[in-house]
Formats: sequence, structure tokens, C-alpha cells
Amino acid sequence: MFRKLGPELGPYLRRLPDGETGRRADWIGFVRRNLGRNPAFEKDTDVANFQFKQWDGKVVMEWPLLRFASGADRKAVSFTTGYASDAIASHAVYARARADGIIPAHIKFQICAATPHAISYMYVTPRDQADFTRAYSKHLIGEVAAIADALPHAELALQWDVCQEVLMWEGCFEQPPGYKDEIIASLAATGDAVPADIELGYHLCYGSPLDEHCVQPKDLGVCVEMTTAILGAVRRRVQYVHLPVPHDRRDEDYVRPLGALMLPAGTDLYIGCVHADNATGNVSRLAAAQRFARIAGVGTECGWGRGDPQRLDAILAAHRALIVS
Repeated sequence: MFRKLGPELGPYLRRLPDGETGRRADWIGFVRRNLGRNPAFEKDTDVANFQFKQWDGKVVMEWPLLRFASGADRKAVSFTTGYASDAIASHAVYARARADGIIPAHIKFQICAATPHAISYMYVTPRDQADFTRAYSKHLIGEVAAIADALPHAELALQWDVCQEVLMWEGCFEQPPGYKDEIIASLAATGDAVPADIELGYHLCYGSPLDEHCVQPKDLGVCVEMTTAILGAVRRRVQYVHLPVPHDRRDEDYVRPLGALMLPAGTDLYIGCVHADNATGNVSRLAAAQRFARIAGVGTECGWGRGDPQRLDAILAAHRALIVS
């Protein structure tokens, strides 16, 4: 991954992740598999399987929800995700690639992690979600601390991937009273857990289980509302936020809510407007967004993990073409 992207996009990048390879290739599926082996949890046979759907209603996959096992200590439950050990191992590869000149020296190593609610909304029965989120948040904050203890802060950026919270805002999950406040408090707590001298970013998205959204948003209103709330709640500086622009949206109506987004000094806005083999549309989407906000950089809507590997070169070419246009 480093050898591919370093030479191809290195001059244009500020941060570079490790590609979430191996067991993390399906984003949070590895967490679900770990939970299934955790004796503190069992299948909730009283509720129906969770069905994960994309925007057109197609069921992409389904699985049984988990509940705390009888007798489990909800406050002392432990988890094994490997976020810290993976980051430490990948950083060593990043450091070698940078020393060899494959990655330009100015590029930071970006660590990406799913938020607590990504796991609780997807894998845990609703009545146990609050207790689970508290316990799992503690684990993730511990993983951040382990990363910070092991790696040089000046070389790091940590990105929280905010997907299920956006879908909750859009009504895709059961919405308990006060869910918005709970979500923002959680995102602020995990953000503030990142030391101030490690860069912090938030990527908001609508999922990509089959390289397509779970929801086709009306516009960026929900993302702007959530971003405003996050930035108002996090006590430390946030270096960037990333917001998505779907393939079929070149219009000003979609990006118009950006006009209400008041970013603090030092926080960059990245727009996920790049789509492969759609150069004209990419230019139009970026130009529309620039009419309402200062855009610091561009990317795709979501990650590339669920995309067709045969399209990777086209995605890279699309980025280069838009950056130099």
C-alpha cells in the first residue's frame, strides 16, 4: 500500500493510512468476530437478526445481535481489537518506507478507527447498547493511549470514522431519547482522548458495504449539523473533517449547507467528491462546494476497501486530475 500510493500521490498528501489490510479489510467485521468469541457476550435469541441494507433496500448481509451474557460484569468486560498493536506494527513499515524515500518525509502516518457506536449500533441488542458503549469506549481510549505511548506523536494522525452515527441521524437505527447528545458526547470523548500533539480528524460518511451508500442523503445538512456539534464539544483542536458528495450530486443544493459550517482556525475541510472515470463531474462537484466553503483537499466519498481493486488506478488518476486542474 505504501509503495503504491507513496510514489503516485505522495506530493499531494498530508497523511497516509496503512490500507486497513488483512483482518481489518472489512472495516469492523473483525470486531464482530472477536465479540462472538468473547465469553462476556452471547446471541440475543429474543430479537431478529440485524439486516444491513444499502440505499435501495437490498440486504447486503445479516447477523444475530449480541447481548451481555448472564453474570457478565458489564463494567469490567475486556475486549481484544488489536487497534494499537496493528498501528504500532504498521508504523514500523511506514517508517522504513519513509526512510527509503518511498513516502515523502512530510507525510504523517494516519491511524483510522471506528467509533464506539459503530460497534454498538451494528452488533449489540438495543437494550444493552448503552452499557456496551461505555465499556467499549474505555477500551478504545486505552488503545489510543497505547499508541501514544509507543509511537512518535509528531508523525501521527488519528481519524475517527463516523458512519453509524450519521445513519442514526438519518433514521436508519432505532432512535432512543437523547441519542444526538449521546453521540456527540461519545465522539468528543474519543476525540479528546487523542493527545493534542497528534493530529485528529473526523470522517463522516454514509457507509459503503457494496461500494454504495446505505442512504442517499438529501444534502450535506446532517453532516454540517453533526460537524458543528462535534467541533463545539471537542476541547482540543481538530485538524480536519471529511464530508461526502455522492456520484450523482453536482448541484449547489447538495453542498449549500456548507455555507453554515463555521470551522475554527486550523481545521481543514476535505470534500469526498472524487469518483473514478468521472472527471467532469469531479470538477463540477468541487466547484459547487467551493462556492460555499473553503476546501482544503479532496478524496473519495468513503474508503476504498469495498471497491473493485481493478478500479484503483482509475481512482488514483481521478485524484491527480482534479488536484492539478
